[in-house]
Amino acid sequence: MNQVLLIDDDVELVGMFKEYLEQEGFRVCCAHDGGAGAREALSGHHAIAILDVMMPHMNGLETLRRIRAHSHMPVLMLTGRGDDTDRIVGLELGADDYVTKPCTPRELTARIRAILRRTNGPRDEGAITLTVGKLTMQPEQRRAS
Repeated sequence: MNQVLLIDDDVELVGMFKEYLEQEGFRVCCAHDGGAGAREALSGHHAIAILDVMMPHMNGLETLRRIRAHSHMPVLMLTGRGDDTDRIVGLELGADDYVTKPCTPRELTARIRAILRRTNGPRDEGAITLTVGKLTMQPEQRRAS
């Protein structure tokens, strides 16, 4: 699944990132406030959420708390608040990465791909062979010898 959810109240920035990510092969959905973003994140239709910290009504940290209460989906914090305390709080609340603005679309795309590689596991699971002593297992083929 390559569906990205962008949650940010900066409509212009979201539009730029959306256009770039779509050119890179991602499907992109946008939400412009924390409440809508949390509901959309919990819909199960997205592989990753990109979340701004500073938003009106419900900030990104509260949005992250709501997402984490019900889901383990990867979340990348993208925000103008880049001091150590903000990064630490975001990561301790369950963010998978924390990127400060300004950020280039290319860096954002690379970080998204890195997180998805880690969280989605290997693409070709048929090639996995586990060996322990004389025991060899190929889980995808359900073979052991």
